[in-house]
Amino acid sequence: MAKNSPSSLTEHGLQRQLGLRDLVLAQVLCVVGSSWVGVAAGLGRGQALTWIAAMLLFYFPMAAVVIQLNRILPLEGGLYVWAHQAFGDFGGFLTAWNLWVYAIAATASIVYAIPTELSYLIGPSAAWLPENRAASLGIVGGIVLVLTITGIRGLEWGKWIHNVGGIAMMTVFAMLILLPAWVLWRHRLGLGLHGANPALAGHSLEFPFALPVRSLRSLAMFGQMMVGGLSGIEYIAIFAGESRQPTTSITRSVWISSPIICAMFILGTGAVVAFATPGHIDFVAPIPQTLRLALGNSGLSSMVAMGAILLLQLRLLGAASYLFTGVTRLPMAVGWDHLLPAWFTRLHPEWKTPVNSILCTSGLMMLLIVMAAVGVRAQESFQVLTNASVTHYALAYMAMFAIPLVGVGTLRGTLPRWLKCASLAGFCAALISFLISVYPIVDVVNPLGYAARIAGTVLLSNAVAIIFYGVRNRGMRSKRVLVDAH
Repeated sequence: MAKNSPSSLTEHGLQRQLGLRDLVLAQVLCVVGSSWVGVAAGLGRGQALTWIAAMLLFYFPMAAVVIQLNRILPLEGGLYVWAHQAFGDFGGFLTAWNLWVYAIAATASIVYAIPTELSYLIGPSAAWLPENRAASLGIVGGIVLVLTITGIRGLEWGKWIHNVGGIAMMTVFAMLILLPAWVLWRHRLGLGLHGANPALAGHSLEFPFALPVRSLRSLAMFGQMMVGGLSGIEYIAIFAGESRQPTTSITRSVWISSPIICAMFILGTGAVVAFATPGHIDFVAPIPQTLRLALGNSGLSSMVAMGAILLLQLRLLGAASYLFTGVTRLPMAVGWDHLLPAWFTRLHPEWKTPVNSILCTSGLMMLLIVMAAVGVRAQESFQVLTNASVTHYALAYMAMFAIPLVGVGTLRGTLPRWLKCASLAGFCAALISFLISVYPIVDVVNPLGYAARIAGTVLLSNAVAIIFYGVRNRGMRSKRVLVDAH
């Protein structure tokens, strides 16, 4: 096995705040994103079979690899530590870099969606909000500030935000899944739709189940559904050093949360397909759109829709807080291995959180949001942030799936042989997602420009990582030579 990481030799003063309940709710919160049922609904009646294929090719292999690697290396930093042990300093650093960029972009995309969600909460009078940059950036900036403050305060507070977000998400999905049955029941009683979109009268409320249309767009959606919609199981391992009994509790959280997650995606997307008009699905906020279509904008039904959309805001805040907290741990863990300056490892004297890493991350995230919003519409900005995160995440996943296949022999020898088959399937799925991510699934102002922004972002960020690693490595070698000379 590769040399021992300093993170495996000491606890670094971290507080173990997370139990099994916290981990299960965090898994649901992290994996089940509200926007992905809209992406999948774009496939129409083919969504169920596509979800099942994505689960077989990506989700189940991911869960198997995470359980096995966490059993051997239940350490703070998660995937970074596994890659560092398997591929050494350079491989570990690049894996951490891509995971870090993913998490910043994913958190930014979640925060960026909140103005759109709020417009559905308020109603038609707020339809202008997502496209008003000043108002949207003001809301987003306030949320980033809240994330920064709670991040510094630590998981003692943060875990409750995550738990509330996970419960809110499961509650909203339960309402979403039951919507077709509720509307069908009202029709049979002759009660009508009471303010809902009249076009729904012609919609079929049967559960959609068919083969997807064979096209490049369908393949692009399939790629996003794998490394995007179904990703995130491994993210909880970043907090292994802050979890109680991480070897068993993280494994159990995967087993408990997985069937819940799979059911939420398939049944929730089915509800969106039942109500939304093909070609007019809001990929930023599909659940609020569906609730408004089914329940209308007036009367008691509208109040129910507003309550559900409000719960979604709690989920968005919880998910943003969870991803933000995790991404701030990565520079800390990398710094413990001396691959980043020690500045990132400094903990708050009372709350034991990486305060410098938190401040740096919040600043970069806000900068990314502003840059993504320049010159394009809200839907396209959201897709740029989403695809930029998916491409980096796909690279990190390719590294994870490569560990049982080509990682250092002493580590591979501790893993079961069957894991290689699962890892090969997961690696191929991640590669497909990476290659197809430059294809836009929404109408964009300039498709070639859109693809160039996605590809350019990945190439540029990894070039920066390689240059930074080379410069720092040479500097560290020079310091060691000077120390040896003395």
